[in-house]
Amino acid sequence: MLFMVIEHFDQARVKDVYRRFRERGRMAPEGLTYVDSWIAADLSRCFQVMQCDDVALLQEWVLSWSDLARFEIVPIAASKDTAAAVGKHL
Repeated sequence: MLFMVIEHFDQARVKDVYRRFRERGRMAPEGLTYVDSWIAADLSRCFQVMQCDDVALLQEWVLSWSDLARFEIVPIAASKDTAAAVGKHL
């Protein structure tokens, strides 16, 4: 399953976020896969797509970063998959 993870950063701690990432990597547990990410121009948020079958893996990962970021996690589906599902009802 895919998840859009929106990380909200305290802009005073952005360097801390990147320092930890440089030193320790993403720190994702086995089974949680990074897909891609984008950073807001003002460095306030990171929009990250992650994939896993067990939501507890996301929770474990969030706890590793919760001192530096606040997280929103939204289950998502690919547009083509949603279009196919909706198409069955048209």
